[in-house]
Amino acid sequence: MNTSGVPGPKPYDLSVSVVVYRPNAAQLAQTLESLTVAYDALRSAQPTLRAGFYLVDNGDLPDVEGALDDLRARGVICTVIAGQGNVGYGCGHNLAIERVASRYHLVLNPDIDLDREALVRACEFFDAHPDAGLLTPWIGDELGHQQFLCRRYPTVLDLFARGFLPSSARRLFSRRLARYEMRDLINDRDIVWNPPIVSGCFMLFRTDTLQKLGGFDPRYFLYFEDYDLSLRAHDVARVVYVPAVRVLHHGGGAARKGTAHIRMFAGSAYKFYSRFGWKWL
Repeated sequence: MNTSGVPGPKPYDLSVSVVVYRPNAAQLAQTLESLTVAYDALRSAQPTLRAGFYLVDNGDLPDVEGALDDLRARGVICTVIAGQGNVGYGCGHNLAIERVASRYHLVLNPDIDLDREALVRACEFFDAHPDAGLLTPWIGDELGHQQFLCRRYPTVLDLFARGFLPSSARRLFSRRLARYEMRDLINDRDIVWNPPIVSGCFMLFRTDTLQKLGGFDPRYFLYFEDYDLSLRAHDVARVVYVPAVRVLHHGGGAARKGTAHIRMFAGSAYKFYSRFGWKWL
């Protein structure tokens, strides 16, 4: 269903938004399948749960009606938001965020596979910790190795070394990159409160926290919108890393996506540092 205009807020317990632009059809279908399985587990734990799903089409959405029908068959209200053109990642999610009045809202990438128990564990944690406003999970790669996507405030050198140096040269910066990636604290066992920055590939918010923040800053087209939102989230709630919540991430870095992405990365980095302060070394 295409949506024009902004309908009234939907009173969901959980809402989810995914923004796509020329997505890999097979990967998107896999993400939606994993979301369906995770929702089944959550619905088993909370039979009266109401859920809404927003798929924001920034361009060239493949046919995913079969996957959406699987969600609809479970009572999930699915909405496709289209016709706005490629407005960028954060602005795309904002189109969904402004439509919901849910208890929790999940910002999700189209290259994430959720563990079956991911939503159950996340909602259990929020129910037990009312001071938590933003939750980030354990994130693994395609081989199941942990990705360290919680971050301390980055220096320009950290970003350059991590994103653009070949692996042989990156080893020269291993100690400082380990600190940037919080490898001294982040593991597969321990809850960590208030990591400064968390990844936008899976950000589960209390919706009132997210709406207090006004969603994503629309000045970022792509890259650093999650850094910006993470830092602002600390002003209104606690941020928490919960390794019992597990997902796999199939994404890649900007340097591997070509020169256009490198330019967008650099432009967004400039906006980020101009707002929060430059830190070179």
